[in-house]
Amino acid sequence: MDYMTELTSIAQAHGGIIETKVAMQNGISKAMLYKLCKDDKIHRIVKGQYVLANDMQDELFSISKRSLNIIFSHETALYLHGISDRTPFEHTITAPSGCIPSASIRAECKIYYIKPELFELGKTVIKTPMGNDVPVYDMERTMCDIIRSRNKLGTETFLAALKIYANNSKKDLNKLASYANELRVSNVLRQYLGVLL
Repeated sequence: MDYMTELTSIAQAHGGIIETKVAMQNGISKAMLYKLCKDDKIHRIVKGQYVLANDMQDELFSISKRSLNIIFSHETALYLHGISDRTPFEHTITAPSGCIPSASIRAECKIYYIKPELFELGKTVIKTPMGNDVPVYDMERTMCDIIRSRNKLGTETFLAALKIYANNSKKDLNKLASYANELRVSNVLRQYLGVLL
């Protein structure tokens, strides 16, 4: 078997990421992955994930593949929606309370927790800058999240995001009001958006 040809086609079919379990389903053992890593043919990102030596890693996609119980939120969601032009220094995710993300996710991300019944509210899918689909909160949920976490985010980030959202032609104020109600930030939202709209 030509291992590199097989791994190249796995990488192409899976957004550039080679997962150990997928490689094994295709007849490539952990020992072979280890050897190819040692020979600098592939690089290990985290336990269970590799990329081809010449490929750039899609960090966001890599993180999203490690757990079904995370959604990109806050600063990372602002970035993915084009509301912030700054690439976050540390990616932000939300997980349902009671769910502890893996050590590799905890090492790379700032994690917010939410009641399980509110976890999926506003969940959507968006393409990363490298073209892979990842779960992220929609713009309206993101606005509510940054209002809830405004003290942690800093006034500058918070107000700049609200201003850009207020001028966005795709904004949905009815949806925003509905989410704000469920997430209990209606009063604060009115206070800030009243000034901007």
